[in-house]
Formats: sequence, C-alpha cells, structure tokens
Amino acid sequence: MLLRPLRGWAARALRSVGPGIPGIPEMPASGSRGAQRRAWLLDKDREREKEKKSVICVEGNIASGKTTCLEFFSNNPDVEVLTEPVLKWRNVRGHNPLGLMYRDACRWGLTLQTYVQLTMLDQHTRPQTSPVRLMERSIHSARYIFVENLYRSGKMPEVDYVILSEWFDWIVQNIDLSIHLIVYLQTTPETCYQRLKRRCREEEKVIPLEYLGAIHHLYEEWLIKGNLFPVPAPVLVIEADHHMEKMLELFEENRDQILTPEYRKHGP
Repeated sequence: MLLRPLRGWAARALRSVGPGIPGIPEMPASGSRGAQRRAWLLDKDREREKEKKSVICVEGNIASGKTTCLEFFSNNPDVEVLTEPVLKWRNVRGHNPLGLMYRDACRWGLTLQTYVQLTMLDQHTRPQTSPVRLMERSIHSARYIFVENLYRSGKMPEVDYVILSEWFDWIVQNIDLSIHLIVYLQTTPETCYQRLKRRCREEEKVIPLEYLGAIHHLYEEWLIKGNLFPVPAPVLVIEADHHMEKMLELFEENRDQILTPEYRKHGP
C-alpha cells in the first residue's frame, strides 16, 4: 500500500529537478517533454560553444600602442577586433563629449564616463562571431582607471563617483563580462606624451604630461601591484616603449600566448 504514494512522491520530485544537478535533465510536468528536452540540450550546446571562445582586452595608457596591436592581429580569420568606440564619444548628436571632458573635466566628466560605460557594456555583450575577440580596453579600465582618476584628482564630485561606481558594480554582478586575458602595453608617460604629440588628434592637444602620469600610475597599481581593484583575468605584460618594428616583433613572439589563453590550450 505504501508503494503508490512513494511512486507519486518520486515522480513529483523528478519533475522539480532542474538541469543544475549533473546528469539529471529537467522533467516537464506534461505534454511538452520533447520540446523542453530539446531546448535544454540547445542551451547546453550554447554553453559549450561559449566555453570554446575567448575574450582578450588590450589595455594601456593613451598612445601606448593599442591600435597597432589590434591591427597586427586583425588579419587572423579566427580573431574579431572591437576597437574603442571613440567615434561615438566624439559625436553625440553633434556634440563631442570627449573633447569637452578634456577641456573641462569638472563639468563633463560624469557625462562622458556615463556614455563610456554604456558603450563599453555594448562592446562586451554583443554576440561573439569568432573564436577570439580582441577588445581595445574594457569596461573595467573605464571604471578603475579613468573614473578613478577623475575622482582622485578632485575633478569628479563624490556623489557622481558613487553613482557611477554603483552602476558598474551592478553591471559586473548581474551581466556576464567574462575576460580570459589582459594584454597590458606598459609604457612610460613620457613615451606616450611624445607619441600623442606626433599623432596630433584635435581633442588630445590639451592633454598634459601630468595626466598621462596619473593614468600610468593607476594602471600600475591595478595590473602590476594588484592592490587597487580586482583584476578580472590573467595579465600578460608587454613592454611597449619600443619603436614600431620592435613592437611588431614582440607581438609576433607573444602571438600564441595572446590568441590561445591557458584555459583553451587544455580544453576539449
């Protein structure tokens, strides 16, 4: 007599089991068992496919050579390159928030960094079409380097800093922003300043050496000393004070390490 209620309890328990328990697929209550099973298997296939892909962020000061690095790897058919959306930051319905920020950071810092956070989030979350995604900077450096510098230098009020920080914290806690490697192009502020002057971009003409020094200091604190903010991935440091030919040699020497992060070398 006890077998019938026990069977009923077991059936109900199996229906309530989700795919979170290894080896036991979710059992639908009625009717749509096949469709739900196929949907679950499809989700698993998507997860496995995602695991085969990697995201590498190229980080560094202004004029550290990030564009050169991205261009070097852009001809690889397995690599998709996402450059920093600077063109968007220069033109928001005819306005140039980037140029405005460089000229008056106290007034325009929050405006620019809010838009930077939005556009970098878009970069991180758009569908990945190749095994390797190479990104110029990340939403992490937007917060940990550039927002932090505005606040530390007294050009961003605490209330603006707190609001941007809370937005960032919510994003990283609720959205998958997985990064598998950070390539840090380590340069001296003086080298960046000379390169910046040579390329002569309009809004960058007002950037002083002191600003590049502050950005360099924050990058070193974050990625080298590791005592500023969490580092979301292993860091590959490439000394980037060299001339173009030497930099291309260094990129070639580090090709496998950059395009095949450690977890992919031992993957299925």
